[in-house]
Amino acid sequence: MTTLTVEGTGAIIQRLTVSGHAGFAESGRDIVCAAASILIATCANALESVAGIKPDVWQDEKAAVIRVSLPNARGEQAARDMQAEHDAQVILRTVLQGFRDIAEEYPEHITIIDRRK
Repeated sequence: MTTLTVEGTGAIIQRLTVSGHAGFAESGRDIVCAAASILIATCANALESVAGIKPDVWQDEKAAVIRVSLPNARGEQAARDMQAEHDAQVILRTVLQGFRDIAEEYPEHITIIDRRK
């Protein structure tokens, strides 16, 4: 099963972590894994290209884990840019909605854990 873990505070998302194999089909043919992979990759790319915030990205291919986090120290310019912060949250929430849509269609293959406080 693939798990998406959401971390942050209140409505604010700070980190998304995708882990595990969905097990929908054999490797290379698993549409659930492909969808999860494309969503998290698009998230990382859009944070940088759309919001202008370079995310912290960590992955372990053997363990099937990809983590995308907003950086703690964004620098003076980014910290002052409320539009970048807004855009980043829109991107993160959109990706979360994509995972919710997949989980609704394939509940036995993907789960979401929301750890926001």
